[in-house]
Amino acid sequence: MIYKANCKINIGLNILSKRHDGFHELSTIMYPVKGLADLVEVVHSDSLKFTSSGLVIDCAPEDNLCLKAYHIIKSEYNDIPPVHIHLHKIVPFGAGLGGGSSDATFTLIAINELLGLSITKEKMSEMAAKLGSDTSFFVNNTPQLCSSRGEVMQSIDVDLDGYYLTIVKPNYSISTATAFAGITPQLPEFNLISLPTIDLSSWKDLVVNDFEASLFPKFQDLQNIKDELYANGAIYASLSGSGSALFAISKEPIGAEMLSFGLFFKSYKI
Repeated sequence: MIYKANCKINIGLNILSKRHDGFHELSTIMYPVKGLADLVEVVHSDSLKFTSSGLVIDCAPEDNLCLKAYHIIKSEYNDIPPVHIHLHKIVPFGAGLGGGSSDATFTLIAINELLGLSITKEKMSEMAAKLGSDTSFFVNNTPQLCSSRGEVMQSIDVDLDGYYLTIVKPNYSISTATAFAGITPQLPEFNLISLPTIDLSSWKDLVVNDFEASLFPKFQDLQNIKDELYANGAIYASLSGSGSALFAISKEPIGAEMLSFGLFFKSYKI
């Protein structure tokens, strides 16, 4: 069976404090991007296999989160048979779009369906959380207000139907370590739980991704891309996650001709 492992964007991302376990306390809204997805296929096999196509994956096959997802299920259901997992990679990595996390979660979902394990969504979320901070999001795959390390979630009413979403990524990635190196935790002026109560036209002045303040001076083209998105009709534009991808929400499509050579570009109607 084949699943579309869609990515996500972060609408606002506030780093609130440094935790005792070394992680950061954060607040963000994750929104599913159904128009941009990897393909995950899981079939029966005589031995455990992982193969991939599309974009070249930036880790050894044995370290891929899809294989780790299989081993998570195997640790709970010892007698499950081996499978062949194939990942066709489309979503750029190192972009703040959660592509690897989505691949892992949809591998869990695919194995559950293929083997008839009847794992509940609650249990699936628990398993997914062992693979990363944002993996659980893709179990429900609906807009969620996320807190703690990103794994504590509550549904939030954010509806962008009818708008256009444009995703742009320069031809480099930003590591999590680089992104967090410049962060100074602070409480935001605007609480993201109030997002459904304000008009989209107000997001530009109120909804902030804290990584922009430290990353934009280091990567000037990120600021340039954001400015260009606004100049070409964006109502709201922002870095997604810790970057390096940016996104724009607009009433009309934003054309690829606005972009410099070497950028990843995707635009679709939500």
